[in-house]
Amino acid sequence: MPVPFDMRLPVIAAPMFLVSGPELVLAACRAGIGGAFPTPNARPIDVLEQWVRQITEGLAAIRKLFEEEVVPVKAIFTPDSAQQDRGDVVVEGPAHGDFPGSPLRFTYRFTLVNGAIETLEISL
Repeated sequence: MPVPFDMRLPVIAAPMFLVSGPELVLAACRAGIGGAFPTPNARPIDVLEQWVRQITEGLAAIRKLFEEEVVPVKAIFTPDSAQQDRGDVVVEGPAHGDFPGSPLRFTYRFTLVNGAIETLEISL
């Protein structure tokens, strides 16, 4: 099955027994890497069907976001610093593209809970 968009890195988020699920798969895909989960994590079998549907719909939403919002302006974010600050991860860098004011400097501050982004703050 082809990936729905280009992977930025040849990396796969390791599928972890009893930990990985659709949230990890979608978070990995949003980050530009592959995601997976062991099928025994989705028990009973109807849960597996729900997870596959959730991932399929989530990937469609990610593709739509890239095609409609990111690709037309050719926005490319290049992080130049990353650090921990009071339990948050802070990533900063410029975004270049075909939009007014390019380049703009962005700061992404997010909180991770169980390996997934729980809160995200983006500022210029």
